Amino acid sequence: MKKALITGITGQDGSYLADLLLGKGYQVHGIVRRASTFNTSRIDHLYADPHINGVGLFLHYGDLSDSVNLVKLLYGLKPDEIYHLAAQSHVRVSFDIPEYTADITAVGTIRILEAIRETGIRSRFYQASSSEMYGKAREVPQTEKTPFWPRSPYGVSKVFSYWATVNYRESYGLNASNGILFNHESPRRGETFVTRKISRAVAAIKHGLQHELFLGNLEAKRDWGYAPEYVEAMWHILQQDSGDDFVIATGEAHTVREFTEAAFAHVDLDWKKYVKHDPRYERPAEVDILIGDSSKAKKILGWEPKVRFHELVRMMVDADMKLLSRETPRKHLGKLP
Repeated sequence: MKKALITGITGQDGSYLADLLLGKGYQVHGIVRRASTFNTSRIDHLYADPHINGVGLFLHYGDLSDSVNLVKLLYGLKPDEIYHLAAQSHVRVSFDIPEYTADITAVGTIRILEAIRETGIRSRFYQASSSEMYGKAREVPQTEKTPFWPRSPYGVSKVFSYWATVNYRESYGLNASNGILFNHESPRRGETFVTRKISRAVAAIKHGLQHELFLGNLEAKRDWGYAPEYVEAMWHILQQDSGDDFVIATGEAHTVREFTEAAFAHVDLDWKKYVKHDPRYERPAEVDILIGDSSKAKKILGWEPKVRFHELVRMMVDADMKLLSRETPRKHLGKLP
């Protein structure tokens, strides 16, 4: 039985990756931060499965700021594969808390890489790199060879982590890889991210529980894919005999305006009647267009996306419509001003 360690297991990608690895017969270990409330909703269904609970899934308290705990965990677990997904991952918020973003998103990666080196284990390491590293993109589409020009503390931190991964691969011979994932969404996406913010608002407006949606830059263009497919790419990357770097993307870009229009149209609403602009959601430095070329991943990994933009939008809206049809979330939203 292979053993995998996932940082960020309670997030969108971590939960789908846990699903995937458990389905492949792995023993999965995840690092979670201690909090006064449970934040495991995305993986609660795994604990309800009697074939998994207590057999293949284990959670450990930890934090990317605590290097001693990371070393202790690796000494004890000796995982075959490490998927480093945890981060302060909200781009707009990174402008408000840049120091924390750098400490967790950037230096946190060094702490894990150094823990691997210190313990002497030969785990394969996956670093969750990001299309935000390209920022003010030098070329369209972006490939593994496109120079980085990050436009946020988050993007800067991800560039640091990318090069740290390359450095440890070249300096210490680690099987360490970067997956440069472009935007990937799903019904499990956090509600503060723009795609889920839109799909959730569409459902709430259709149910009569909300009347307006405030958004920032509608003209930003992004390459949006389906998260469960992207975690499959992560797994394929770590099945290679040596570390490498791969762009994972759909190869097509759409604006936030297009996403909004498609989401509202799916429930027969005119988005222009409900969407308002709010400058608070604008970034100090904007990223205009991100679109990836994943031909290397197709050639080497045999990976290519299947779910496309309009299917993804419909999927997310349908999921939020179903969610808000239940009594509890309707009561919750009904109490909001």
